[in-house]
Amino acid sequence: MSDPIIKVDNLSKSYWIKHQLNPRNRGVPQYERFSEVLSNALQAPFRRGRAANEPNAGREEFWALKDISFEVQRGEVIGIIGRNGAGKSTLLKILSRITEPTTGRIEIDGRVASLLEVGTGFHPELTGRENIFLNGAVLGMSRVEIRRKFDEIVAFAEVEKFLDTPVKRYSSGMYVRLAFAVAAHLEPEVLVVDEVLAVGDIQFQKKCLGKMQTISRQEGRTVLFVSHNMRAIATLCTSCAYLEGGRLLSCGRTKDIITEYLQKNSSAQVLARSLENLPRERNYGKHIQFLDIEMVPPATGAGLTMGDPLVFNLRARCLNHLTQVFFGLGIDDIQGNRLFTIEGDKAPVPEVHPQQVISARVEIPLSGLRTGFYSVTIGINSGTTESLDHIREALTFEVLANPADMIQAERSHLGLYLPSKWTIELRPA
Repeated sequence: MSDPIIKVDNLSKSYWIKHQLNPRNRGVPQYERFSEVLSNALQAPFRRGRAANEPNAGREEFWALKDISFEVQRGEVIGIIGRNGAGKSTLLKILSRITEPTTGRIEIDGRVASLLEVGTGFHPELTGRENIFLNGAVLGMSRVEIRRKFDEIVAFAEVEKFLDTPVKRYSSGMYVRLAFAVAAHLEPEVLVVDEVLAVGDIQFQKKCLGKMQTISRQEGRTVLFVSHNMRAIATLCTSCAYLEGGRLLSCGRTKDIITEYLQKNSSAQVLARSLENLPRERNYGKHIQFLDIEMVPPATGAGLTMGDPLVFNLRARCLNHLTQVFFGLGIDDIQGNRLFTIEGDKAPVPEVHPQQVISARVEIPLSGLRTGFYSVTIGINSGTTESLDHIREALTFEVLANPADMIQAERSHLGLYLPSKWTIELRPA
């Protein structure tokens, strides 16, 4: 029997976008000199009467969400995925009652705690201690309830030393740690988390994901989780919703929705990605930095199928003098499980100088991958195996079914596919 805690019915949200138009060529944006800005400001009072007769001149209606309908069951962890601008954050802001919908209806049975951006709900002039009590009061918690959870919140956030410091002096990471700790520990019926967790370090991200699993599976609370990290979505979420262009394209089992999303946003023919400007975790990229990665398509020009070799081209730029480096590459499945790792320690680069570019090519004659989507993690290590640069999910690719091996293709749960030669002998009874 269903027990929905959230009901969304025909939800839509529109905004008016203002454009500065060239009066001689309406519809074309015009960039003005400073003298023109001053002249327009002086003429503005005389144009108001004309503008009243054209209320929508220079404005465009933009629908951030259009006709969204779905239900979330109590205790469910639902992932919300989609490209930038799909409407994910707008949806969460409406569910969190930060903004009102243009049309449609929402029913939420319980309190909602939101973590949508760094410092959500915090007053910069108040200390960490004061903001904990402020957030609890906003959620409707009594002072006794907040005190009961206080030590647990502080320990989880790891901000004991700065508890009586105004949060305006916190780093973005400290902000996020405290904000998540407050939102997760003050027992809301619904926890809404946007991509903000990406600000934290790797250990804290794992800690947050573990906490979200605990509050959903053991405490029966509901979590709405927006992320571009398909590994985190696949690990945490029991179901998934896919938004595109402000519309709900599909909603259902997490694995199926992620596969649909990757199919629409990945190319299995020629894959290449620039990596130079990606934010790095920890201190990676200080001495040497990946520039780009390319996956070489099969010689046939068709999509990659079971049994095809994997070929990757990598480039990296050295920023400081290094005596020895070697490349590494790992393949993960859609759930983030590491399938295998290839290390180039047998072919190290002996010495590199600043601004030199290293090109590397790695060929895997037999990957053993069955049909499905996979991600590539790449790294550069020093001669002492110290990691100098490391990028997870640098590339995503799909392995298609080979018509000659359709039976094997349907057995993706059995692990890697390794062609083999069998010799069978049948003796008389």
